Amino acid sequence: MSIYDNLNKEQAEAVKRTEGPVLILAGAGSGKTRVITHRIAYLMDECGVNPWNILAITFTNKAAGEMRERVDNLIGFGAESVWISTFHSMCVRILRRHIDLLGYESSFTIYDTDDQKTLMKEVCKYLKIDTKDLREREILSEISSAKNELITPLQYREENTGVSFRSKRIADAYDEYQKRLRKNNAVDFDDLLMLTVELFHSHDEVLGIYQNRFRYIMVDEYQDTNNAQFELVRLLAGKYRNLCVVGDDDQSIYRFRGANIRNILDFEKVYPDAFVVKLEQNYRSTQNVLDAANAVIRNNTGRKDKSLWTDKGAGEKIHVRVFDTARDEAAFVAEDIEEKCRRERDLHYGDFAVLYRTNAQARALEERFVLASVPYNVVGGTNFYDRREIRDMIAYLKTVENGQDEIAVRRILNVPRRGIGQTTISRIADYAVSRDITFFEAMERCRNITSIGRSTGKIESFVSLIREFREFAGNNRLSELLRHIIVKTEYDAYLRDSDDEDGEDRISNVDELVSKITDYEENAEEPTLAGFLEEVALVSAIDETGDDKDRVLLMTLHSAKGLEFPHVYLTGMEDGVFPSSMALNSIDDEAEEEERRLAYVGITRAKDDLTLTYCRTRMLRGEVHYNPASRFLTEIPEQIFDRDPGESDRRAGGIKSIRGGFVVGKSVQR
Repeated sequence: MSIYDNLNKEQAEAVKRTEGPVLILAGAGSGKTRVITHRIAYLMDECGVNPWNILAITFTNKAAGEMRERVDNLIGFGAESVWISTFHSMCVRILRRHIDLLGYESSFTIYDTDDQKTLMKEVCKYLKIDTKDLREREILSEISSAKNELITPLQYREENTGVSFRSKRIADAYDEYQKRLRKNNAVDFDDLLMLTVELFHSHDEVLGIYQNRFRYIMVDEYQDTNNAQFELVRLLAGKYRNLCVVGDDDQSIYRFRGANIRNILDFEKVYPDAFVVKLEQNYRSTQNVLDAANAVIRNNTGRKDKSLWTDKGAGEKIHVRVFDTARDEAAFVAEDIEEKCRRERDLHYGDFAVLYRTNAQARALEERFVLASVPYNVVGGTNFYDRREIRDMIAYLKTVENGQDEIAVRRILNVPRRGIGQTTISRIADYAVSRDITFFEAMERCRNITSIGRSTGKIESFVSLIREFREFAGNNRLSELLRHIIVKTEYDAYLRDSDDEDGEDRISNVDELVSKITDYEENAEEPTLAGFLEEVALVSAIDETGDDKDRVLLMTLHSAKGLEFPHVYLTGMEDGVFPSSMALNSIDDEAEEEERRLAYVGITRAKDDLTLTYCRTRMLRGEVHYNPASRFLTEIPEQIFDRDPGESDRRAGGIKSIRGGFVVGKSVQR
């Protein structure tokens, strides 16, 4: 029996069409990795292609490692000579050999994100750029976007001349940043792509080496390529034109990272003779799940027409549940998982995933899972109360409540930055130990610590700030205290200015803490700061016993791409949450289309059972918002929604007439 006998008709076509440009539109769960690996085997076994003439490019080291393992298992001897690599790893190998032609030494250093930020700080200081008005992170993001478009510092300056003072300063910073990189014989990750393209454009003999080496090229996840990657692939395939790209335009969800969906949509314009094959048979999900996904994504205009199908049968109908609050929503999810695990003995917690649009939505879910003793892991992030920004805010509240907590005081003493060095902190700590007083009391007596010198004023300012917070706490609500702390410390600005590209996400998490403390105030019999801190301590003390693998996974929709689960809960299906308010308010139609693609990705993670939930009210930034049900729900045919058998028609567990604005559903009773 041949290894190709287990391919369906379309997969076999994709595998055996080896010459010329090929576009494989691989729908979710359609077996694209099987096609790529079998195509490599076919080239070697049936076409006599040397393994070293085959290049397979993907995006992540993990994906490259998995592909390497599958190719090795499928082919055996000779497979090790197939070049399977990420874009960046491939470029590093090429540049190590030839970067001297561009004026660098082959021993160049690759700057990571922290190195880039450190260098940009030096650049801004040198150019006297006010980083309160133009943050280092903003400049680096703009430079990265320019490099993704293969725009040099000179081109950037020419294109932005007279546009704005901000653009001029970014042009200055880009120019100086590149000069310093070259002086340091260093490159950043975007340079790896840009310099390789520059090398190929300026040195035909080098391009010829790699065109002859890589006569058959395959690119996975082609919908995620940016313009620099497009040009790199175009150049490499320019001689033999045996280019096979595999991807799904309906799963293009990384525009914020520079991905250009037009690369896959316009492939046939660039290569008019391209052979196109659609992989539409899904091996993952039931037909009802696929019908929901097809119905949603069909509303996008910028896409290739395709429709997923399966021979697995219709399966369970799609469960849609509406709740009064996010707390009810979280309670339902936790209890529903527990009930299903009790009812079906072969089910495990690891069979469940809970998906959401933003990390901040995890807080209510985490709290409920702890109370219900449901083991879970947060994927692609830290548990809510372990996140840096949340620990900072909790430390402020602890210091206001009780200055004896030295750990809390020391955590926030220089957060946001106040110019208080570690040496000063150590001398205060030594003074506290020698006098048998608390660290905070030592700060209150800082004028007696002569060794801290000029830092005395900074310490006194911090002490005054905490005293002011304590006085404020005595006359105001807890939520108002937290907002006051955020404003007075300029903590939002600190997060935006920090060396962290997730600054906006961190701000959302702080907003979620405001919502949490507001929720506590409204539900506690006698809300106090001490009581809130006690509740937080109990919730964050998660029981770590048991098998780590048997846990419900909580993750954002972006983190879920490429994964699959028997049971999926897609939460927060409300306009303003998903699709996000930013997308809804954007003048760019593509913003909403990308949100719809994200919904398609989320729906198609489910193998057997999909539950969509939303709330009538949701607290955001400490305020109650009344968001309508997500427009994506209105796009799913009502006949594939279920009805909760325990409810009357009036309380049906789904949508009866969402299009008319009337929505009914089941709510957890308390």
